[in-house]
Amino acid sequence: MRMLAIDGPSGSGKSTFADAVAGEIRALNHSVALVRTDEFATWDDPVSWWPRLVEGVLNPLSQGREGRYRPMDWSSGVPAPGAEKTLPVPAILLLEGVSAARLSVRPRLSCVCWVELADPTARLDRAVARDGEASRRSLTEWQAFERGWFTAGQGRQTADKYHVAS
Repeated sequence: MRMLAIDGPSGSGKSTFADAVAGEIRALNHSVALVRTDEFATWDDPVSWWPRLVEGVLNPLSQGREGRYRPMDWSSGVPAPGAEKTLPVPAILLLEGVSAARLSVRPRLSCVCWVELADPTARLDRAVARDGEASRRSLTEWQAFERGWFTAGQGRQTADKYHVAS
């Protein structure tokens, strides 16, 4: 199984890009699974959920076994564990979202794509349009977290591919 990570700041278009990549992979008749960091992260836990992804998804899939995890359900506006999801072993696993290409997973990745819309105000506006005005404060705090995270060697400087979002 090959793994591709699509990372970058919130509101940059990573999800849209990941959907397009997954569609292209399927068009080439390869099986693909798309796992989003939003299925694990919460406002209060932006990155320390990672062991759940490793234990439930990355390790089993790399051993040829199906993965299992409980994605966060954001439908009420407050994240809560949703129903268990089973993930068959794909030819290609796409990890998408903030921290998807963190340093600890880089040795497992075939490719890191960085997607970024340079203007933080535009990114915030896009994220608020997506998540609703009630999320503005949380998204502003999230962007502050991201700046620190990406500055600490977790950002675009180690990406294989760079996509400037518009």
